[in-house]
Amino acid sequence: MYKKPSPMPMKKILTLCLIAVCSRAIAQDSLKTINYSRYRTTTTGMEVLGSWAIANIGVGVAGWAGSLGGSTKYFYQMDALWNTANLGAALLGFTGAQKDKDKQLSPAESLKEQQKIERIFLINGGFDVAYIGAGLYLHHHGETNNSDQQRGYGSSIILQGAFLLLFDSSMYSAQRHNGNKLRRFLEKNPITFDGRRVGLIYHM
Repeated sequence: MYKKPSPMPMKKILTLCLIAVCSRAIAQDSLKTINYSRYRTTTTGMEVLGSWAIANIGVGVAGWAGSLGGSTKYFYQMDALWNTANLGAALLGFTGAQKDKDKQLSPAESLKEQQKIERIFLINGGFDVAYIGAGLYLHHHGETNNSDQQRGYGSSIILQGAFLLLFDSSMYSAQRHNGNKLRRFLEKNPITFDGRRVGLIYHM
């Protein structure tokens, strides 16, 4: 004989709702913490890059103006010019991170932003290796042709490329570590939400 299932007790419904609400709050807080960590890593990195650029511009201009000539003059000249670009990149990166600081990102959006920042520093690392190679070639070409300008420029590009390689490698490592935390969180977190809807994954 078919027996109509009894309705779910109100107490059980309230318990499930409470679990969903609390779990959602915990999940949102954890996701916010991971996103904030990405923001802080980026802004700190841009501060480091900006400080390096300002110091090199100052030293480069002073060395360029006070140099007696030879390859040293062109070394300082390239340092100053190169770090003007570094300073611009640092300012753009910092302001971009500030603009996104208070955005409420869904899990999918968080993962997209995390993958984006990791990819940026990984690609930059490839360019850094190319810079070092170009600097070595230019310096060697200067030695062959007895060109102070090429020697000075080459040495400067080698230095700047080596710094950027160290910088981008460190930033990629830090962001990758944060990304791994995010990916583990998304795999283990039982709550799914997109900023408007919340769902509880219940394993039978």
